[in-house]
Amino acid sequence: MSEIITEKKELIVVENLKKYFPIKSGLFKKTVKYVRAVENISFTIKEGETLGIVGESGCGKSTTGRTLLRLLEKTEGEVYFDGKPVFDLPKDELRKLRTDMQMVFQDPYSSLNPRMTVGEIVGEALSEHGIARGQENVEMVKDIIEKCGLAPYHIRRYPHEFSGGQRQRIGIARALALKPKFVVCDEPVSALDVSIQSQVLNLLMDLQQEMGLTYLFISHDLSVVKHISDRIGVMYLGSMVELAPKDELYDNPLHPYTQALLSAIPLPDPRNRRKRIILKGDIPSPSNPPSGCRFHTRCPYVMDQCKVEVPEFREAKPEHFVSCHLIK
Repeated sequence: MSEIITEKKELIVVENLKKYFPIKSGLFKKTVKYVRAVENISFTIKEGETLGIVGESGCGKSTTGRTLLRLLEKTEGEVYFDGKPVFDLPKDELRKLRTDMQMVFQDPYSSLNPRMTVGEIVGEALSEHGIARGQENVEMVKDIIEKCGLAPYHIRRYPHEFSGGQRQRIGIARALALKPKFVVCDEPVSALDVSIQSQVLNLLMDLQQEMGLTYLFISHDLSVVKHISDRIGVMYLGSMVELAPKDELYDNPLHPYTQALLSAIPLPDPRNRRKRIILKGDIPSPSNPPSGCRFHTRCPYVMDQCKVEVPEFREAKPEHFVSCHLIK
């Protein structure tokens, strides 16, 4: 009897999302221009999938993640969670949705309240949402921190008593205490030692399998993203320039920017060396982005068309999307 394969549904749908930050000047603080942090990006994330987002610092990765969770209000576009329009929900429905959407922050120290114990940090959301209080709250906190690799007695300690890796485990436990469906991981291992990074990555992957989680994993480390992701999106100056399954992206990058990023990954064998692609010039300011393709000021293959026409983000191969005039 043949096995029936069921298609996983799309948990997150992002359509033409934009996020601009106003720049104010003068005595009356009038808005003179905008920082175009996220510019017209679209993608989907299926249930149980990990979508990685990579790019240089300042390309809009973290802003994208925070806007998805409505920690930041959108400028334009739509975000749907399980079919619900996130930005159209009233406050009471948005509050309920918070239990299904959580975030693991980059800095495991500044994201934890130093005046609260681990038990209070992890259990706060359980109390606020009326899920568990008193002894039931304590037992649920002990259970989740054990799943995250800490001991039950750690609930009485404060954040400064832990190492960086342990603090990040506390941050993960806090995010997962409400048993969410979707978690934004905003560079969760970038502040950790390399030896600890692999432990935290494997923990996230194990918890994903155990709890059926869906991740948006943000990082600037291409090796880390490949390890944990199913698909990878590449961002440059607020725009998504390429999106593909991880093996397809690494084996056959289509966009010149992706090719340059991948050429910088060191190989384990020192006898093998990649041909480095060195990009010339600096990243333009997001408050004054170039016309046409945003990458044309640094692209080694720039054409006249690139300077005036924004390339369409389209499917060049099955499940492989790219925004480049070179790809016909």
